[in-house]
Amino acid sequence: MKILKFGAVWCPGCLVMSKTWSTLTSEYDLDIENYDIDYDEEVCEKWNVDDTLPVYIFLDKNGNEIERLIGEKSITELKKIIEENKDK
Repeated sequence: MKILKFGAVWCPGCLVMSKTWSTLTSEYDLDIENYDIDYDEEVCEKWNVDDTLPVYIFLDKNGNEIERLIGEKSITELKKIIEENKDK
């Protein structure tokens, strides 16, 4: 599983979630790609991401989207998605 994280330096929700993702990366071996919507316009267009942030897209091994989350999420919710999809 790969996780695409979309955010921006001016996004308050993205800053709040950074601590959550720090905790998750210490607990799980996650393949995460970070994108800033102000600089990575092509990737944002490809994945249909606008300025409603943060956005987390979970991909399976074939690069297919299996889950998309928008906004601040609890660590419990993120762990559940990671556990359910970590072998995909």
